[in-house]
Amino acid sequence: MIRLRRTLVILAALAVLSAGGALAQARKFQAKACGECHSAFAQKVAPLKHQHPGVKNGQCESCHVRHGVVPKLILKAEGNALCVSCHAAAQIGLDKKNVHSALKSGKCVQCHDPHAANADHLLSAEGPAACYACHDRAPYEKKVVHAALQKDGCRACHVAHSSSEPNLLAQPALAQCLSCHDPAKGNFKKAHAGYPVEKAACVTCHDPHSSDQPALMKESAHAPVASASCDSCHADATADKPFALKAEGEALCASCHDVTELKSGGTVVHAPFAAGDCTSCHEPHASHEPKLLARKGNDVCTSCHTDQGAKVAFPHAAVEAGCVSCHAPHAAKNAKLLIEADAALCVSCHEAEKTAKPKFAHAPFEAGDCVACHNPHGSDARGMLKDREDKVCYACHTDQEADFKKSTVHLPVLTGTCDSCHNPHGGDQAKLLKAEGSALCATCHGELVKEEPSGSNHPPFSAGDCLSCHVPHASAGAKLIDQKQDALCFSCHSDVKDAQTAAKVRHKPVADGDCTKCHSPHKSKLTKLLLAPSPDLCLSCHTPIKNKLATEQVHPPAARDCERCHQPHQSPEKSLLTSPQSKLCAECHDTKAVPFATAHLGIDPAVMNCVGCHNPHASKDPKLFKEQVHAPFAGRSCEECHVVPNK
Repeated sequence: MIRLRRTLVILAALAVLSAGGALAQARKFQAKACGECHSAFAQKVAPLKHQHPGVKNGQCESCHVRHGVVPKLILKAEGNALCVSCHAAAQIGLDKKNVHSALKSGKCVQCHDPHAANADHLLSAEGPAACYACHDRAPYEKKVVHAALQKDGCRACHVAHSSSEPNLLAQPALAQCLSCHDPAKGNFKKAHAGYPVEKAACVTCHDPHSSDQPALMKESAHAPVASASCDSCHADATADKPFALKAEGEALCASCHDVTELKSGGTVVHAPFAAGDCTSCHEPHASHEPKLLARKGNDVCTSCHTDQGAKVAFPHAAVEAGCVSCHAPHAAKNAKLLIEADAALCVSCHEAEKTAKPKFAHAPFEAGDCVACHNPHGSDARGMLKDREDKVCYACHTDQEADFKKSTVHLPVLTGTCDSCHNPHGGDQAKLLKAEGSALCATCHGELVKEEPSGSNHPPFSAGDCLSCHVPHASAGAKLIDQKQDALCFSCHSDVKDAQTAAKVRHKPVADGDCTKCHSPHKSKLTKLLLAPSPDLCLSCHTPIKNKLATEQVHPPAARDCERCHQPHQSPEKSLLTSPQSKLCAECHDTKAVPFATAHLGIDPAVMNCVGCHNPHASKDPKLFKEQVHAPFAGRSCEECHVVPNK
């Protein structure tokens, strides 16, 4: 019977497993095409002329991972690594000497659409437009455009991916040109005055893309070149060496250009000009730059003056406009080829400095020595200073640098911004200050320097005499005070100083020389420049008393004003009392009254020590007795220990 039951259980279990398997098979995931969800994308690429095989064949997973963090794009590899998995590196030219920067940096999609396009090779645009996505189109669309570029676009001369030739040319430059231009034809020879230019570099005179000049001549063409008068400088076209020069260096140029006129009376001569090396700066045939300059803008200068070519955070506008804004290119009457001497050159642009007549002038400014502080070409320091502002100042004010490196340093000094307080060129205030007294301090400490109209103001503060207490640059003391705090305060408050000397007991803040523990050095809503009213001010330090006053029976004077009983600075009495203890207590308590005499057993008040039994501030006892009380005293049985008078 037991065996039968086991058999039935097993059969039932098998039936369940069989049914579960069938259900599991029925629930099997059916793969959807990507386009069923990405329908907008599918509709976008469907009408395009050229489609990537993966898109065309619905094989999105050839590039994408099917399951990813939606909607993040998950590619199987990054950049070119994905493309070269199908397009062999050698096939697309990655093995050549010169590789297109987009391809080299792994950005195939910069030129190609990875899914579909109307342009051949899945290019993102037709013809040169694809190139203009990176290359500025203006240089290629001037008045006269190279016919090859107009007809076949950039690929007429350049290879899209890579080449063994510079600039991705399809073949060596001269061969590239001669593949269209036949030097044997009469019009070619006539245009070049019969010279065998097929052996020279065409781009010496012509722009290969476009130009505003006929025949694609570069914008700035040497007059003999423009007029096809090559024999002005070279041997005859039929000579054995037709490109031989008629003279060397300056001698050749001087046959047309008056050297004396180029000097314009200058006695300081540019080294290449003095050496007759005109072609170090000028092209002899043609250039895109004015006056046949060999390179663009300042590059012709910085090719020799390399230190001036570095990028700086604060460039001189004159330099950006061109070195010739300040320097003569050939010769000048002033050092460093300057077109005017010293400050006269600077103020030709800086009009405000030209008309400035400060009452107190900075010595370099007054002497017109602008470069004493400024780098005329630009620098990484604000205002084109030669270095950080404080370092520029210390170059002359050498005695100040060590003095300014103390424990407490004024923030403008610490950050090297001397011009926060001083006019670097000059002004109406002594020491080149931007304003007088507290008006200068107010530029940063605006709220602090405002007086308290309804309270008390420290007299030096009211007078705007900040320097009576503070030093402006650096100090060994806190808050830039010029000496130790108590010495500083006592220099005016001599009465407090004298009283301290004679006193038996001194308040700890006074003894520590910490006057600002209780007083504001500038202003307060309270009298005597106090930081808080009594007793709050006192309780900020005396916290045990504060706690007792908050929780126990309070002695009324203690709750009202600590100075009712205590001196704030010093006293001849213990605990800074204003007078001897018995006398002080007697001011409120009638020691001659019968109840007092009865309570104190008729003991003479003059010999009593009130605080021996009573807490002067607060107690849990109604009579202000101390917490710990002698048992007979607690039971008011004074007779057990004392001889009671008159008994």
